[in-house]
Amino acid sequence: MKTVQVYDKPMCCSTGVCGPDVDPVLPQFAADLDWLKSQGHQVERYNLAQQPQAFIENKSIHQVLSTEGTDSLPVVVIDGEIMSRKVYPSRDTLAVWVTGTPAKQVLPVAKAGGGCCGTSGG
Repeated sequence: MKTVQVYDKPMCCSTGVCGPDVDPVLPQFAADLDWLKSQGHQVERYNLAQQPQAFIENKSIHQVLSTEGTDSLPVVVIDGEIMSRKVYPSRDTLAVWVTGTPAKQVLPVAKAGGGCCGTSGG
């Protein structure tokens, strides 16, 4: 299994899903990280406002911040390799990075001969 580390911009809480102006991407990304955990991967998330030491201790992240500043955040690292900067990747992208294949979507399937609205008699 993979280790996924996310280095976030300074936020008011660990997920950024708080306060009056929540970025709509953040709740979906938090759900995607929970999904990764449910698949057995280790997920670590660091917030610059609350855990600055993590940004200093990781030499790659420290280098990115030194050269590009906080505009480079968020940074996603998988098994020590920087995979993305500046954006939160989708669940499919995360799945490809950790397994090599897109996430399987489980969608409801209609029964044969039926539809969502029943049958029509004629």
